[in-house]
Amino acid sequence: MTIRNALFTLIFATFAAAPLAIAKEDPREKRQELMESVRDAAKPVGKMLKGDTEFDADVIMASLSTWEQVSAVFGDHFPEGTETGMETEAAPAIWEDREGFEQARADWRNAVLLAIDAAPQTLDEARTTVGPIFNECKNCHDNYRIEE
Repeated sequence: MTIRNALFTLIFATFAAAPLAIAKEDPREKRQELMESVRDAAKPVGKMLKGDTEFDADVIMASLSTWEQVSAVFGDHFPEGTETGMETEAAPAIWEDREGFEQARADWRNAVLLAIDAAPQTLDEARTTVGPIFNECKNCHDNYRIEE
């Protein structure tokens, strides 16, 4: 392959991949991805709290870590202009009541940070520390999410 052909191939590949990179950066996709990670981390915790699976402190802490990471960046993915499209479940109230939304996010993050600090090592401790996190999730969803 000549240098000219290699350069052409590199330029073509760069421009061909650009739409994919732009699509991946869409805030609606990113916030959906983040909420899916929150949901995936909640499933095993919920099963433990219900008594469907054995308690595992490492799983609890891994889920708390996921929630902490998401809670730190989630609010960055709601810029003006992303209220609709891509089947978003974000309610208009996010943009109409930004202060309330930001408070709901802060309440969720604070509950997560308190649970991490508590580092629950038993099922009873987990119920006490993780329960408020799930309550904050519900509160936010009740006000700032469009149910399917």
